[in-house]
Amino acid sequence: MSPFKGQTGLKRILNASGYSFDGLRAAFTGEAAFRQLVLLNVILIPVAFWLNVSRVERALLIAVCLLALIVELLNSAVEAAIDRISLDRHPLSKNAKDMGSAAQFVALSMIALVWAVILI
Repeated sequence: MSPFKGQTGLKRILNASGYSFDGLRAAFTGEAAFRQLVLLNVILIPVAFWLNVSRVERALLIAVCLLALIVELLNSAVEAAIDRISLDRHPLSKNAKDMGSAAQFVALSMIALVWAVILI
């Protein structure tokens, strides 16, 4: 059991929410890619509501946009952890960062694919 896990109930939920907002703030202020994805979401999500599509299609259009934000948060977390361990170049560090980047590429490809399939 981790010494950092001691709260239960409402106090735990409030603490976790604070940590989550801290993470969003850190990503927004420190990661240009996250800010770019937020901008993309600010554009695409309202467009999804404007389009004449079914509710399921609208949900998919929005879900893939939000998924890309989630993947970027995880990618940024991996990069931060790798950099915390060492700033030295190492093949395993490169692999971890490249895999995070590849995950983001797949997420962005999903946005393009889902939007294209629904709109075309």
